[in-house]
Amino acid sequence: DETRQRVKFTDDRVCKSHLLDCCPHDILAGTRMDLGECTKIHDLALRADYEIASKERDLFFELDAMDHLESFIAECDRRTELAKKRLAETQEEISAEVSAKAEKVHELNEEIGKLLAKAEQLGAEGNVDESQKILMEVEKVRAKKKEAEEEYRNSMPASSFQQQKLRVCEVCSAYLGLHDNDRRLADHFGGKLHLGFIQIREKLDQLRKTVAEKQEKRNQDRLRRREEREREERLSRRSGSRTRDRRRSRSRDRRRRRSRSTSRERRKSSRSRSRDRHRRHRSRSRSCSRGHRRASRDRSAKYK
Repeated sequence: DETRQRVKFTDDRVCKSHLLDCCPHDILAGTRMDLGECTKIHDLALRADYEIASKERDLFFELDAMDHLESFIAECDRRTELAKKRLAETQEEISAEVSAKAEKVHELNEEIGKLLAKAEQLGAEGNVDESQKILMEVEKVRAKKKEAEEEYRNSMPASSFQQQKLRVCEVCSAYLGLHDNDRRLADHFGGKLHLGFIQIREKLDQLRKTVAEKQEKRNQDRLRRREEREREERLSRRSGSRTRDRRRSRSRDRRRRRSRSTSRERRKSSRSRSRDRHRRHRSRSRSCSRGHRRASRDRSAKYK
C-alpha cells in the first residue's frame, strides 16, 4: 500500500488496461479461465487520476492497452484453433454435406442460447413484456432446429448420429455439443466467461479505432507543423533576400554617391587648377606688358 501511494498512474508498473477498464484479469475474474492477479498495479484511485488527467491532455494509453488485449486475444484464438484441430483428429470424419447440416444445427443452438440469455436478463431487470417476446422467438428457432436435426439425422447412420458432435465457440474457445439442451446453451451464452470475452473483443475493436483516429490526427498535426515550418523558412528566405537586395541597393547608391562626389571634386579641382593657370597666365601677361611699357619709356627718354 505504501508503494502504491508513491506510484503515479503514468508509472510503467501501472496496468494501462486497468486504467481503461479493460484488463482481462478483471473481466474474467471468477470464471473457469480466471487469470489470477495481474502482474501490474491495479488501483481504482489511479484510474480516477487518469480519467481526470486525460480530459486535459492526450496520454495515448490506448496503444498500450490495445497491445495487451491483442496479445491476449491472439492467445485465445490460438487455443481455439488447437481445439478445432484436436476435434478434427478425434471425431469421426463426415462428408461436407453432413458437416454443413451439423453446422446449421450448431448455429441454431447458438441463436437459441443467446435469445434465452437475453430473455433472462430482461426478466431480471423487470422488463417482462420484452422477455416474453424473445421467448416467442425462441420457440420459432426451436422449430427450425428440430427440422435441421431431422435432416442431419437422416443424412447419416444412427450409430454415428448418437456420437456427440462438438464445436468450439469462436468467442471464448469453449466446447459446445450438438445435442446440448437449452439450459446448457443459455448458461454458456449468458455466462460470465462468454460475455467477458465479448466485452474484451468489443473493447479491442474500439481501441483499434481510437488508436487509428489518434494516429491520423497526430500525423495531420505533424504535417501541419512541417508545412508551417517550411512556410516560415520560405518567408525567412524571402525576407533575407529582400534585405540583401536592399543592402545591395544601398551599397550601389553609396558607390554612386561616392562616384558623383568624386567626380564633382575632380571637376572642382580641375576648374580650380584651370582658374589658377589662367590667373598665372594673366599675371605673367600683365608683368610682361608692364615690363615692355617700362622699357619703351626708358628708350624714349634716352633718345630724348
